[in-house]
Amino acid sequence: MISVNNVSMRYGAKILFEDVGTVFQSGRRYGLTGPNGAGKSTFMKILTGELDSQKGNVTRPRRVGVLSQDQFAFDAYRVIDTVIMGNRPLWAALEERDRLYEKLDMTDEDGMRLGELEGIVAENDGYTAESDAAILLDGLDIPEALHEKKMSELQGGQKVRVLLAQALFGGPDALLLDEPTNHLDLESIHWLQDFLNRYQGTLIVISHDRHFLNSVTTHTADIDYQTIITYTGGYDDMVMAKTQIRSRLEAQNAQREKKIEQLNEFIARFSAGTRSSQVMSRKKEVERLESKELARSNIARPFIRFDMKRPSGRHALEIKGISKGYPGVEVIQNFTASISRGEKVGIIGRNGAGKTTIMRSLLTGMPGSDYEPFAVDAGLAEWGHEVQIGYFPQDPRATIQPNMTLLDWLQQWDPMAGIEELRGVLGQMLFARDEALKPTQALSGGEVARLMFCKLMLLKPNVLVFDEPTNHLDLESINALNIALQKFEGTLFLVTHDHDLLEETATRIWHIDANGLEDFRGNYEDYQTELAKRAK
Repeated sequence: MISVNNVSMRYGAKILFEDVGTVFQSGRRYGLTGPNGAGKSTFMKILTGELDSQKGNVTRPRRVGVLSQDQFAFDAYRVIDTVIMGNRPLWAALEERDRLYEKLDMTDEDGMRLGELEGIVAENDGYTAESDAAILLDGLDIPEALHEKKMSELQGGQKVRVLLAQALFGGPDALLLDEPTNHLDLESIHWLQDFLNRYQGTLIVISHDRHFLNSVTTHTADIDYQTIITYTGGYDDMVMAKTQIRSRLEAQNAQREKKIEQLNEFIARFSAGTRSSQVMSRKKEVERLESKELARSNIARPFIRFDMKRPSGRHALEIKGISKGYPGVEVIQNFTASISRGEKVGIIGRNGAGKTTIMRSLLTGMPGSDYEPFAVDAGLAEWGHEVQIGYFPQDPRATIQPNMTLLDWLQQWDPMAGIEELRGVLGQMLFARDEALKPTQALSGGEVARLMFCKLMLLKPNVLVFDEPTNHLDLESINALNIALQKFEGTLFLVTHDHDLLEETATRIWHIDANGLEDFRGNYEDYQTELAKRAK
């Protein structure tokens, strides 16, 4: 159990949350939600003890598992040891025990201490620690060949999975996970869902993956209205309940504002007249009402809509025998497919399987393409008549020139567009009027993604090629993107690890693994059913 008592946090005039008092019960799994900037990560750091609140305190259990955000902190250690460090008392005992065993002349005191340490190791299941850690790593797709390597030898995505295993190791009484699904493929996410659903302690998790939250959480702690309100159920349950509460709170705010307006009208009319006592009374009433800052929702919903200037021809893409590999690895082998206008292809596979390679192989066939050159080994991709492609790369920041304002960067894609039209598109993606002059190098990850959507909405292509577009987006933005892609009348190629986005948009699945690239004509749910049949 984690108890939060009268915790407050603000930055300057901005209040994140004030006088929060709540209890996170053992055996319950909480999703911590709120839009970007609401204070989710700040609140999580207060819960872990990494950050002190400006007011109030937090009571925690003895053993808390925390997902480390520093990918480089354990570079000097073996992967398997990094996981075991998740149980701090065990790791400290193992280190001290090893130092004592290395001594040439061991004293009686050393012998007694060794006995105590062996007791700590046994109490913490230390004799099976390496095998237990290996099970966690295997579930998170870290192969046995990497378990003995140094953390410095791993790629960024692999490091994140090892740090997740570290947080899960040793059966902590509470788990605090900030974006645990980042850099995980769908198979790893499903494994993590199953693991957390069996977890018996207190779980608090921040995630922008709606399906993950609905699958794992039993309660939702939502940061809004400068406080934290806990709802029973997953994310969708919270949204339904919150809609009712928000309507009531905003109606109360509207009534107070109307009352203040009426009082100010009376004061303006009679301040110079004979009704001075009534005027003074109303001034005091206004001061009383205004002294309480009106709590407002911090939810902001972008409006995403992908229109087309004109449709493409009936046949959007013909892939003829494409092969692409790297030294020692064949990614795509003689792949042939025909894509009709309006089809929506979801591309799935484990991390590193070659999903981005597929995307880049397709783009090389686009006549007049200004995308990064990428040569295939054999075959070709022939795009159809009138095809216009809108590309969202895995790292969109690399495509945005620095030292430009958002307005100037966006205008270069349509020099004929007027300033008001550009500001309107930026406004749809939550860039207020003054933010249109913000320098591009100052953008956050979520802002970079929203600026890319502005570009695509301005260009109005008839084919969208999206490589993990939900990275850095909050739930509101992901939901808006989901709806926009469902309504998009053109052709879509989509790499995503977001279960709901894939399930609700894709009409065709390409699955890449060690056996090659499979083309399944049907949605993701149908494909999962087909895989289950094959497994029997």
